[in-house]
Amino acid sequence: MPRKAHEDKDRERAGRGAGTRTRRRKVCRFCAAPRENIIDYKNVPLLRRYLDDDARIRKARQTGTCRKHQARLANAIKRSRELALLPYVPE
Repeated sequence: MPRKAHEDKDRERAGRGAGTRTRRRKVCRFCAAPRENIIDYKNVPLLRRYLDDDARIRKARQTGTCRKHQARLANAIKRSRELALLPYVPE
């Protein structure tokens, strides 16, 4: 079956120009350096990096953490909130 002219043009446009850049995949910093970055509820400066301005836990897509470490981070943040090391709401 022969191709139509507009299909060739669409294929050409998709190959170059704006919007064709591929994003580099974020690497989980806990997987990359497991000895340096230990997830602990007492490590408040590390946990603060994973909270946004509204004191909500950032999504894994934003931070680049893997599923396993994102779950551990969430648990550590929740535990440190219970002990009043981190806020539930912004100040």
